[in-house]
Amino acid sequence: MKITGVELRRIAMPLVAPFRTSFGTETSRDVLLVRVVTPDAEGWGECVAMSEPLYSSEYVDGAAAVIKRFLLPSLPDDVDAQAVARHLEPIKGHRMAKAALETAILDAQLRAGNESFGQFLGASADRVPCGVSVGIMDAIPQLLDAVEGYLAEGYVRIKLKIEPGWDVEAVRAVRERFGDDILLQVDANAAYTLADARHLAKLDDFGLLLIEQPLANDDMAQHAQLATQLKTPICLDESIESAEHAAAAISLGACSIVNIKPGRVGGYLEARRIHDLCRAHGIAVWCGGMLETGLGRAANVALAALPGFTLPGDTSGSRRYYATDITEPFELQDGHLTVPTGPGLGVEPIAAILDEVTTSSEWITL
Repeated sequence: MKITGVELRRIAMPLVAPFRTSFGTETSRDVLLVRVVTPDAEGWGECVAMSEPLYSSEYVDGAAAVIKRFLLPSLPDDVDAQAVARHLEPIKGHRMAKAALETAILDAQLRAGNESFGQFLGASADRVPCGVSVGIMDAIPQLLDAVEGYLAEGYVRIKLKIEPGWDVEAVRAVRERFGDDILLQVDANAAYTLADARHLAKLDDFGLLLIEQPLANDDMAQHAQLATQLKTPICLDESIESAEHAAAAISLGACSIVNIKPGRVGGYLEARRIHDLCRAHGIAVWCGGMLETGLGRAANVALAALPGFTLPGDTSGSRRYYATDITEPFELQDGHLTVPTGPGLGVEPIAAILDEVTTSSEWITL
């Protein structure tokens, strides 16, 4: 497939409410979109890097620079989406930037071939169950009101962000208010150390689905030690950046569940490899989220429809984060989102809305 040009477009997306985690608070998203143009079709990719290198070492300005300066020049004149990762492999790291570019190329290729992301990836369902991530709040009553609202909307699983000082009591309050029947899990975003094991073990009393990334992202050995001290299953997020990382974690016993975020691992093809590896080893997986717009959400929903995704993901409806999405909004129906069936991502940006939120755009001729 011949790429004639690439657009790097920045958009500003205000959140409907501040989203606080153990590493910071977001009030808006500075999103980098990649549009690949070929003679036969156009494709879109969304970079999930944040404005600052807090979740990972990547950030939006850096992602835009590395795509322009290093990734695009690494592509051959005639490129196949399945070979993109191989061409980009000499460039170390920058998985979110690579994922955005690969996704845009794959989208264009699938649109040209009239094939959907779901068909290409191997989706086995036409809709996926949806969970929601609830940020750290200022007070317990505020948290309970938020959870009540999400349950009323139909979300089938609640994830609470936690940090030291906002963990056991928050979980206890949610369990006491809403009972043991709701699916409940927590996400620490690497906020604890192994010295906190005894404290984290207090969460075992609440029947959680999992505790996500309790320790540092580069600390698989200590996650394996922690797993022997907790009844609650450990799920890894930031620690898993490739299928090789997933294999190492499984071998060490560092986790029994993996959160697959395509941007974090370098794209949807690597995400599918991790899915296949985990499924072969009896490791449950679910699809995480990075506050994507409708473009990224469409691809995530398709991925979450693969057979190994046995736990509800963070594939929330559009209005969870944005009053107005750049695509037709994803609407929750009975706690599920429908997998798009159109060519490629199956969704398109709405031109008027996209133009309204655009802060900059650069066209690169290839």
